[in-house]
Amino acid sequence: MKIWMSLVLMILTFNACGPLGNTDSGPDSTTENLEAEANQMIISRSSYHEQLYGFWLGQCIANWTGLVTEMDKIGNIGDIKTGDFYTREDWGKPDQPSIWGEGLPSELSPTIDFVFRDTNEIWGADDDTDIEYMYQHLLYTYQTSILTPEQIRIGWLKHIKSEEENFLWVSNQKAFDLMKEGMLPPETSDPKNNEHFEMIDAQLTTEIFGLFAPARPEIALKMAYLPIRTTAQKDAAYIAEFYVKMYALASKVDPDLPINKQLIWMADQSRMVLQNTTYAADMYDFVKAKYESGISWEQTRDSIYYRYQVNQADGYDITSKNLYCNGCFAAGINFAASLVSLFYGQGDIIETIKIGVLTGWDSDNPTATWGGLIGFMIGKQGVESAFERKFSNRFDISRTRQSFPGEGIDTFEKMVDKGIAIIDRVVEEEMKGKVDFQRDEWVIPIRRQLLKSN
Repeated sequence: MKIWMSLVLMILTFNACGPLGNTDSGPDSTTENLEAEANQMIISRSSYHEQLYGFWLGQCIANWTGLVTEMDKIGNIGDIKTGDFYTREDWGKPDQPSIWGEGLPSELSPTIDFVFRDTNEIWGADDDTDIEYMYQHLLYTYQTSILTPEQIRIGWLKHIKSEEENFLWVSNQKAFDLMKEGMLPPETSDPKNNEHFEMIDAQLTTEIFGLFAPARPEIALKMAYLPIRTTAQKDAAYIAEFYVKMYALASKVDPDLPINKQLIWMADQSRMVLQNTTYAADMYDFVKAKYESGISWEQTRDSIYYRYQVNQADGYDITSKNLYCNGCFAAGINFAASLVSLFYGQGDIIETIKIGVLTGWDSDNPTATWGGLIGFMIGKQGVESAFERKFSNRFDISRTRQSFPGEGIDTFEKMVDKGIAIIDRVVEEEMKGKVDFQRDEWVIPIRRQLLKSN
C-alpha cells in the first residue's frame, strides 16, 4: 500500500465569504491563501503506520537473508582468495564459506535462500537494525526531534555492550571507545580521532531518519546530521545522507508512477547530496550508466570490482585503509554494490534482495537498506503479498543491544507506534505543520521548489 497523499488544490469557486471562506476578499490575501494551501501535503497517519511496519519487516527479511552470503565473495585480492563472485545461477545452491567462516557455510541456511521467521518465532536484531532501533528509542524517550551530542553518547554507553562481541564494527567501535573516554560526537568521527571515518558504519544506522521527516528531506538530513557524523566524515557521510534523503522522498514521489521509476527519481534527487568532486558521485554516475547500457547486473558488479577495488579509480583510494580485506568495509565499495541491487531490482522486493545477496562484499547491508525502503513503499500487506505468507511481528533487540524495556522483546506494532509519535512531533516542531488527530492525518508544508519535481 502506498501513501495516498494529495496536494491541496487551489479552489477557484467564490462564494459570499470569498475564496475558502476568507472574509478578506482582497487580491493579495487571496493569492497568499491559495499559495499556502497549494504548498501542503496531506499524509494519512494510519497508512504511514502500515508502511513503517513494512519498513521493519522488509528490513529484517533482507538483513537476515543477506547474512547468509555476508563476506563470501569479495574478489581475489592479495592473500585473500574467495573465488569468483556469485551469479544469478547460484540462488538456491549451497552457500560458500565467508572469509571468516573457517571453511563452513552460514549457520543460517545451507543454501543461498531467504531466511524467514514464522509467526511463532522472533526476529533477532543485527547491526543493520539495532542502532536505528536505538536512535528511535532515544528520540521517543527524550521527546525531541534533534538529538544532542550528550544524548547520543549516553544512549550509546547505556545500550551498547562493552564486551568484545558487541556487534560493532570498524568506525562504530572506534566511536564507542572514544565515547567511553568522554568524547562527544561529532569529534568521535573526526579523522584525527577516528581513523575509520570513511568506513561503512553510518550507512547501516541512519536511514530511518528519512522516515521521521516524510516528504521533507532537508529536515531528515538535519535530524540525521549528528548521528551520521558520530561515525562518518567526507564521502562516508555523504553516502549515508544519500540513503536518508531517499527514505524521506519515498513519501513525496508520485505514487502513480511504476515503482521502478519512483526509485530512479528518488535516487536521482538524492544524487544531489553527493558533491560532484567526490568519488561517491562518480560511483553513482558510473553504476547508473552501466545499468542504462543494458548489460547484466553481474557485469556491472564485476566492473565495480575492477574499477574501484582493484584500480581505485575516481579518487577512491583504499591503500591507506588496508583493513578487513583491503577496504571491503569501506563506504564506497558497498555504496556502489548497493546501487546494483537498487537499479536492477527495479522495485521488486524479492528480486532486489536476491541481487543484493548475490552481489558480494557486505551483502546484508545493501539488502537491509533496500528491503527496508521497498518494504516501506509497499507496506506490511505488500511485503506479505510478495512472499505469499505471514511473518513474525516480534523483535529481539537484546540479541545485540541492552537495557531496553520488556527484557528487550518488542513488537513491530509498538515500534511503529513510537515512530508515529516521533513524526507527530517533527511535523509540529520542525515542519511547522499540523497533526489532525480527528482526520488521522498530517498536514505538511512543502517548499515550492520541491513541488516542481512532481
